Amino acid sequence: MSRPDRREVDGPFAVAARRLRDAPVVDFGSVPGYGPIFNAGVISVEGTFHLFARGVREGYERNRGPGARFLDYVSDVLVFTSADGVDYRFQQVLAAGSPEGIHSFEDPRVQRVRSGDAEHVIMTYTNLPEPGSGLPWRVGVHRLAYSDGRFALNRNSGRVVGPDDTPDKDAVIFNLRDGRVALIHRIHPDMQLAVFGSLEELYDAGPDYWAEHLRELDRHTVLRPAPGALGVGAGAPPVAVEDGLLLFYHERNSASQYTVKVALLDEETGRVASLLPEPILRPELAWERSGDVDEVVFVQGAVPLPDGTIYLTYGAADRCVGAASVEIAKVVDALRAA
Repeated sequence: MSRPDRREVDGPFAVAARRLRDAPVVDFGSVPGYGPIFNAGVISVEGTFHLFARGVREGYERNRGPGARFLDYVSDVLVFTSADGVDYRFQQVLAAGSPEGIHSFEDPRVQRVRSGDAEHVIMTYTNLPEPGSGLPWRVGVHRLAYSDGRFALNRNSGRVVGPDDTPDKDAVIFNLRDGRVALIHRIHPDMQLAVFGSLEELYDAGPDYWAEHLRELDRHTVLRPAPGALGVGAGAPPVAVEDGLLLFYHERNSASQYTVKVALLDEETGRVASLLPEPILRPELAWERSGDVDEVVFVQGAVPLPDGTIYLTYGAADRCVGAASVEIAKVVDALRAA
């Protein structure tokens, strides 16, 4: 099987993200009725950070038998706001799982996407079906509306995209330089790319399109795990910089530890131009190393700031949310050296 083209960086160009706080910015149990609150996307509007986190309802328990890791495990999307990206206040439940609809909303990412001469705010997430249904997790997509300082679901915009019968998740949507709409998604253990003329083309891609995509999955694969690693998946929606698009993503290494890595995408094609072989963030603090799933930092949000840094949000040990930053110039210089 061929490997996607990529060049790697090491040695003196290693880059490390800086945690903004040694404690979570959103902690376990900080919203009544919820335990774990983690894996959060983020977007900035008029100087306010809006954090979209996966909140697990109280009452779940670890499964001592075969099957899922937890029982009675239902996730909603919770929104928090902050002026500084460190001190967050709970605002609302944006989307709630239900037996009649989506059983669980997991791992929301929020991104701005241009399509049809307009900019849209899009939430992608993992659509988890009811346990025992036999159905795989899929990629869910919703448009969001914004008014009076808060976001709301556009109820008629919900879609499930991707192949019908294949587990698929960790999706981000972004624009290429010519305005086309690109989707990076994860069919384990790699990341794949699909490109469309518009959001509507993405929404309307049917079984025939995705069957062809699966038949040529190797051609559509843009990033594979490093040697010995167990899997990769898109983290935050790509951030535009002078040299292309920065994609912060997670890699599960050979010790099953989730780390944060970064790649530079070509903005013409969406494919990987270079990447850093070493993570920019690893689980190190106690709340990152021990939780419902140990040894996890799971990036999902990235916002460029006027001071030349990128603000990152990440889930920690499937229990809480951390925040970090990284200097754009240092990342780009390292990737240029590839």
